[in-house]
Amino acid sequence: MASLGVGIGWREEIDLTVERMPGVDFVEVVAENLRPDALPESIVLLRERGMPVLPHAVSLSVGGAEPVAPHRIEHLARLAEVLDAPVASDHVCFVRAGGLDSGHLMPVPRTREALDVVVDNVKTVQAGLGVPFALENIAALLEWPDAELTEAQFLTELTDRTGCLLLIDVANMYANARNLGQDPARLLDDLPLERLAYVHIAGGVENHGVYHDTHAHPVRPEVLDLLGELVARTNPPGVLLERDDDYPTDAELAAELAAIRERL
Repeated sequence: MASLGVGIGWREEIDLTVERMPGVDFVEVVAENLRPDALPESIVLLRERGMPVLPHAVSLSVGGAEPVAPHRIEHLARLAEVLDAPVASDHVCFVRAGGLDSGHLMPVPRTREALDVVVDNVKTVQAGLGVPFALENIAALLEWPDAELTEAQFLTELTDRTGCLLLIDVANMYANARNLGQDPARLLDDLPLERLAYVHIAGGVENHGVYHDTHAHPVRPEVLDLLGELVARTNPPGVLLERDDDYPTDAELAAELAAIRERL
């Protein structure tokens, strides 16, 4: 991946903030929130400035037992085309099964059978996409029993078999360390970081002993430390701050971007 720099998730509620904020090198949009034939004026302006705009999907459900719906692939592909995006992404998860939508990013069982399903679905997406495809690790509140692979083994084999890239979310890694007892440093040691597309970072909050990856709170120092652990192992092409609710002042967002840049 070419160098992207430091970015922020574009949201309609902070479009003017993103447009005028110094130190923003690229943005990411939630693919399902945009129409390729009617882009928001703010996104058009950013593209005219030459800023990369990356579509990030949440509904492909590549971890589901059902094939990925063609219209979802077509939407992401068309959006990536009109944005001239260098990469498009989604998550290693499923969001629907048996005709029901969970409304959440659900973890995939780390079994060989489940891996085969994800590989097939990812190849289907890649065949219709037209740009490189990256997949993000999720924050989970549970792990399925009888795992046959570690998360690193699962993701490594997934990238080996499909050629896909990784979108590493260090905030999700921190959440899983807190809630599931995972070791994020070991995960970073074992991941194929040469496949890294870019990095997500976000804030969260603890409630009754459970850490919630809210995207509505400041980034914790411990999450910035985890970004530092990643940077010690590789030079990430880009790091993007996600904020989806309870938006702070422009100055507070700028300070978070500055803290990210400092870690880089």
